[in-house]
Amino acid sequence: MFRYLIRSIILGLVTSIVVIFAVPSTRQHVFSLLEHSESNSIQSLQITFNEAVRKAAPAVVNIYSRKYTENDRRKLSTQGLGSGVIVSAKGYIITNYHVIAQADQIIVALQDGRVAAAQLVGKDKRSDIAILRIDGNNLPVIPLNPNYSPQVGDVVLAIGNPYNLGQTTTFGIISATGRSSISADGRQSFIQTDAAINKGNSGGALVNTQGELVGINTASFQQATDLETYGISFAIPYKLANKIMQKIIADGRVIRGYIGIDGQDINSLTSRLLGNEHIGGIVVLGVDPNGPAASAGFKPKDIIIRIDGHKVAGRQSVMEIVTDLRPGTTVKVVVIRNGKELTIPVTVAEDKRDK
Repeated sequence: MFRYLIRSIILGLVTSIVVIFAVPSTRQHVFSLLEHSESNSIQSLQITFNEAVRKAAPAVVNIYSRKYTENDRRKLSTQGLGSGVIVSAKGYIITNYHVIAQADQIIVALQDGRVAAAQLVGKDKRSDIAILRIDGNNLPVIPLNPNYSPQVGDVVLAIGNPYNLGQTTTFGIISATGRSSISADGRQSFIQTDAAINKGNSGGALVNTQGELVGINTASFQQATDLETYGISFAIPYKLANKIMQKIIADGRVIRGYIGIDGQDINSLTSRLLGNEHIGGIVVLGVDPNGPAASAGFKPKDIIIRIDGHKVAGRQSVMEIVTDLRPGTTVKVVVIRNGKELTIPVTVAEDKRDK
């Protein structure tokens, strides 16, 4: 019975195909229907990021920094403008340090028309992050996804208040991650995007197509280098901004670990000579004579492969591990010296540079 049913279906399909190709009028009618269906599908296709903007935009605020006039300390004048992002129902806002660096008073304007004076919780010049707080009920909070990892090619939207025109959204992709070349000391990693970021966008949100916060807009390449460029802008990764915020809320400032070494990634040849298990190590180029590493016995040409049990993955990884260490703690650093592994205990100090 089953075989008979299958055979009947196959014979029906074959007959239909023969009829379509044997009778020109039938063939033309079928192809016409297919073309019409495809045309309607293309016309009805509309790519929009309205939902992402609708989720994220209410939490992006305008920030006005005001300063007392020199001749009359009773008068305040607006000296700068920027943007910020509400990341907590408690009213915490992440913005750029340079947006509020010279401010005597900070005013925050929400997209729903509310205006509030902001409290400066803390600031960190090195990462260009400042944390503000405002009071208010039912504050909009931007969607957050700690599991999202920015990838080159991801579509992103930059939301802010360029030139005080009002909230504006620009569109682009993530062009690169881990950019540190524009940082004066090479310690700051940025997300590079071709979404337009102009004066006033600083401190605003870079979001993905789900409206989730990807980074805090900070500068265009032109702003950072004074070169005439287009399509090269930068944002501080949200994970770094959030880490800075948590430290500021906990301690009122960012406390960073410091051991006093400078190094560079080992090349591929050295990696092969050391063995695959040591890929990612860094060569020590210099040791601060007054730093903890010098006291512990570090020497130039030492190759660091592990810190406090964590396998390192290049210079940036070492800086991140050391920065997160609490001053006063003693950690074990595994190095290769003259072909042999050594474990050197070192007591972490506080990094007081940029203070």
